[in-house]
Formats: sequence, C-alpha cells, structure tokens
Amino acid sequence: MTARMLIDGAPADQVPALDRGLAYGDGLFESIRLVGVVAPLWSRHMRRLSESCERLRIPALDPAQLWREALEVTRGMPQAVVRITVTRGVGERGYTLPVSPQPLRVVAAFAPPQVMDSAYAQGVRMRICAIRLAEQPLLAGMKHLNRLEQVLARAEWDDPAIAEGVLCDSHGRVISATMANLFAVVDGVLLTPALDRCGVAGVGRAEVLTAYPQAQVGELSLDTLLGASEVFLSSSVRGILPVHSLGEQVYVPGVLTRQLQLHWHNLGFSMEQDG
Repeated sequence: MTARMLIDGAPADQVPALDRGLAYGDGLFESIRLVGVVAPLWSRHMRRLSESCERLRIPALDPAQLWREALEVTRGMPQAVVRITVTRGVGERGYTLPVSPQPLRVVAAFAPPQVMDSAYAQGVRMRICAIRLAEQPLLAGMKHLNRLEQVLARAEWDDPAIAEGVLCDSHGRVISATMANLFAVVDGVLLTPALDRCGVAGVGRAEVLTAYPQAQVGELSLDTLLGASEVFLSSSVRGILPVHSLGEQVYVPGVLTRQLQLHWHNLGFSMEQDG
C-alpha cells in the first residue's frame, strides 16, 4: 500500500523511535473520505479529533493547517482517504506525561477501499467474533491508536466472502463491527448500541443519528440483532452498507437502509464508493 505522507508538514515516511504513539499508542487518528477537494464530513472529524485531544490532554491542532495538508497529499486524486494521526510526540521513557508535549501529526493519503457494487445493493456477510471488547469509559467513543482488539477480531476469519464481524462487550451486548458502527431496525424502530463503555463513536454514525433523529441509542442484545428486520453498517469511509447475513440469519435491505444510502449520496459521496 503506497501513500503520500506529510509528517509535521514535511514529506517523510518515518517517525522517531521514541514517539509515544509508537511506544504506548498514545494518540488518536481520523480516516476521512475526500471526493476531489471536498470532504463532506470534515467538520465532524475535526470535532471528534478536538474533543478527543482534550480528553487525552493532547494540545489541540489547527484544523485549517490539517486541511491544507490534506489537500496537499490528495492533489490530483479524484477519490481519497486521508488518515490524520496525532500522537503526544517524543517523550522520556515511562508513562508520565511530558511537561511540555510537542504533538506529532501525520497526514497521509490513500486510494479508497474497493467495495463491490453488490455490497451496496444486496449487503455483506458477517459473523460473530469470539473476542470481547474491554470496557473503559475514559476511552470510550474515541478513535485512539490502540486497535489491538479489532486486529485480533479480524484475525478470527480468513473467508473472503465474510466482510465483517460483530463485536460484543464482556456482557454479551452488541457494540459494533470491527471497522464500522452498526444499526438495526427492530419493530420499525432504528436502534444503535450505546458507546459509553467501549467502542468508537463513528463520524458516519453521528451523521446517521442527525439525519434520522428518531433513532434510539441503547443496549442491543445478540438475540435482538438476530431478530431485526434490517441491519446496516455505517462508516465514514465506506458509507452505508446493508448486512445480508449474520451467520445463518438472512436480512433484506429495507426502506430505512435505502433512505440513508440516499442521504449519503446527497452528502456528495457516490453510492458505490468507486468499488
């Protein structure tokens, strides 16, 4: 995978070995979909990044500077995913916070993921992951650099026909997919799991909740999910993906899924995401 990359504003492809992001996962990241020179969800990404930096006590970054760098690394790319990585920077050995941290920022551009048209039309296959997400309310919702739970979850299968896995917490409550948030329509009501104990509060999820304010946020059991009339995933990179099946349970993309796919398209994203 090749990428165009700026580190602290300069072309580079290496970070210092003593950077706290490398040593401790002490940082955050955002993956932002661009269409030409437009990023329809940019403001939402910047809001989450700012709020998460404040929660982790990492000095805030300048969104205008990040935007200039995003445009620089995506120059000439009709479609791109920009990953902005922010770490606390280089520090002395040990967990103690640096007295005067100097955050390090990496702005990199990648080609967007290839998703087949059939995935948006008919849905994707999913499985239930064995790994359980640990609960840590102090980190819940943030897109921090430690994604080991997701890495191990994704390592549970190698069947290319299965696109995603359902992640639950230690109590068996549904939280998300490995790389996306999850929504289910149950008895005509759109539900999505609460993320106050663990999980990432995705930017795509936030857009869905704004576009469909009737949605309810709360606990979602596996039994309820398996009994849903329609299920879909939200991702700021991939958009709205219907779920075709979860194990042996089969779903059919419904009215709400199609309505939110159209909303996504109207934001400025293509329905097929160039897949």
